[in-house]
Amino acid sequence: MRTELASEPGDADRPNEDFVSVGLPASGQGGSVVVLDGVTPPKGGAGCLHSVPWFTARLGGALTELTVSLPDAPLVDTLSRAIARTAEAHASTCDLSHPRTPQATVVVARWSPATVEYLVLSDSALLVESPDGVVTPLLDDRLALLPRSALATDALVDSTLRNKEGGFFTAAADPSVSRRAVTGTLPRREVRALAALTDGATRWVERFEEGDWTDCFRLMRKEGPQALVDRVRTLERADSARSFPGRGKSHDDATVVYVEF
Repeated sequence: MRTELASEPGDADRPNEDFVSVGLPASGQGGSVVVLDGVTPPKGGAGCLHSVPWFTARLGGALTELTVSLPDAPLVDTLSRAIARTAEAHASTCDLSHPRTPQATVVVARWSPATVEYLVLSDSALLVESPDGVVTPLLDDRLALLPRSALATDALVDSTLRNKEGGFFTAAADPSVSRRAVTGTLPRREVRALAALTDGATRWVERFEEGDWTDCFRLMRKEGPQALVDRVRTLERADSARSFPGRGKSHDDATVVYVEF
């Protein structure tokens, strides 16, 4: 098995809000990947004493442990338990009902000798390659399908779309959100490799249109995850120099993990 990962902050002066882990049980019969992209809150507070990195470390750590220690539990239940455990850790000190209480996008993949299970919540991505080289993106595209007018301000998003029916969902403090995730199971024999990416890395495809998902996967296989992140940074610097308005963060935290069976 080949496993490689890269993760770096969008700004060297700010902590990386992403989380990534690879869990390999002692039995050697399977494993898991967990990738979270912490949601940066707007200025003005989020009702919580803790930072986004604190939250992603707690949630990611719980998910990593549970995916390995409870291999027969569905990933929806595993995420629900991890959210509940994390919420309990700060329920007595923080307002978990605040729409910007710390939260994150989630990608989980878990494999056994027979299957590959997956869960995707919000706009990070999981790419799966078959033995014949076909790359399939497994995405939760609810945020991408929303009209730009609906995303005009943070206040509008928080009041009408964030973790609401007809909008999009992230892992925050409500364990039931796990049922909103995109999930599925594939036969292990149909998966040669997989990769999980936060949206700071998927912008190579989705924002800069340097290639499709197959091109992206081939780049990771040939040159590794860090090469993809480096290319994104080069494109971001050129984009910033052209000063396009309304393009979101100039540089975002970028995380990539690649697993080849």
